[in-house]
Amino acid sequence: MGWLNKIFKGSVNRVSRGHYDGNWHEGHPSDNIGGAYDESDNEDIDRAIALSLSEEQNKGKAVDIDYSLEEDEQLARALQESLNADSPPRQNIPVENVPTERVPSREPPQIPFHSAGYRTCAGCKNPIGHGRFLSCMDSVWHPQCFRCFACNKPISEFEFAMHEDQPYHKSCYKEFFHPKCDVCKNFIPTNKNGLIEYRAHPFWMQKYCPSHEDDGTPRCCSCERMEPMDVKYITLDDGRKLCLECLNSSIMDTPECQHLYMDIQEFFEGLNMKVEQQVPILLVERQALNEALEAEKNGHHLPETRGLCLSEEQIVRTILRRPIIGPGNRILDMITAPYKLERRCEVTAILILYGLPRLQTGSILAHEMMHAYLRLKGFRSLSPQVEEGICQVLSHMWLESEIIFGSSASMSATSVASSSSSSSTPTSSKKGAKTEFEKKLGAFIKHQIETDSSEAYGDGFRAANRAVESYGLRSTLNHIKITGSFPY
Repeated sequence: MGWLNKIFKGSVNRVSRGHYDGNWHEGHPSDNIGGAYDESDNEDIDRAIALSLSEEQNKGKAVDIDYSLEEDEQLARALQESLNADSPPRQNIPVENVPTERVPSREPPQIPFHSAGYRTCAGCKNPIGHGRFLSCMDSVWHPQCFRCFACNKPISEFEFAMHEDQPYHKSCYKEFFHPKCDVCKNFIPTNKNGLIEYRAHPFWMQKYCPSHEDDGTPRCCSCERMEPMDVKYITLDDGRKLCLECLNSSIMDTPECQHLYMDIQEFFEGLNMKVEQQVPILLVERQALNEALEAEKNGHHLPETRGLCLSEEQIVRTILRRPIIGPGNRILDMITAPYKLERRCEVTAILILYGLPRLQTGSILAHEMMHAYLRLKGFRSLSPQVEEGICQVLSHMWLESEIIFGSSASMSATSVASSSSSSSTPTSSKKGAKTEFEKKLGAFIKHQIETDSSEAYGDGFRAANRAVESYGLRSTLNHIKITGSFPY
């Protein structure tokens, strides 16, 4: 399963400061004007230059200006015109292939003035008056009025952040908008290029630092979410990790699995696909599953299988009682016993890996039940793509029945008009209304089936599903039995 990469890039604005003591004063990196003027003219010239610059100030810069109403403005304009007249002419360089359309000139931002000639604070809308002021975001502000949108405290730093045209302290912006790792709970660090880069699960969208993919952070064996630092997953005896949400509906022993087996039997009966023979359903540890896989001659299995439909006689160790959770969230007191499989028909038993939540255990069991149905009904020598594909379709259908209707029986009864006698009485305490997490988990398992990239399970499912949607389940099965392939 592929993981998503996300990269963020931010921007920083700057604020400068000035003061007003009867005159406006504008601060710049360099305020020295010299050479052509003597010191007796410096005051008037500085005043004119400051006034001119105040009308063309850049966003995010504060300006110190000397401002004395109408007489000073007239003097400033006169001096500015004189300076412009003495400036050297601009050189015009012809450029070829330039469109002849006229580009409108950009007007400098207009800063509001009070009716009495004072500039108006963009925050409180009152005149700036005497004292310090700030110039940024194309406006002027009282220092106490330029506030962070998050904490509502004045921004006193030279730099600030912007989001949706609102100013923020850099620290507040980071707290609100800088992504945090869902695993270690820290801010996701920037990469060597200064960009925020993180990984995200393609279904759950759990965000985490790229380093957690290589530092041994465990994942839940069911939902695949990474274990957060502040939550301790359950450790099963074979080393698998199980999150607390998946643990809540987990199937841990063989007697508990029998209720789920009866539920899925009802689902198959509702589809007019009753399995007449009583097939033993055993919940086993991973080691027992691997040993049974080695002894089995038939079937097509993934490298890491979670279920088996057996046809050979052998002895399997099954789990008799639900284990308890001990110190360190580890499974204790696992009680197992040997179970001898006898060949009375084409199927000797179905084995399911223990410790998975009900929906996932059920989807595996529905898949293996379809294997049993095909063998018991005489479907012979099917290719892996056809057999695994149609088995995945039944698993997918059962999941849909659980998510949408809440019970297999109600789904199968509506799917096949001829079957209307399915019982609506729950057969397990874990059957019935689903929690929001269970619904999400069911959708995740469906997503895994739909997006599987393997040829047998993934491509097989998609081909089988298209056939069932086009011709129906019964016609598709009849065609498979005759031709060994899907109808097209």
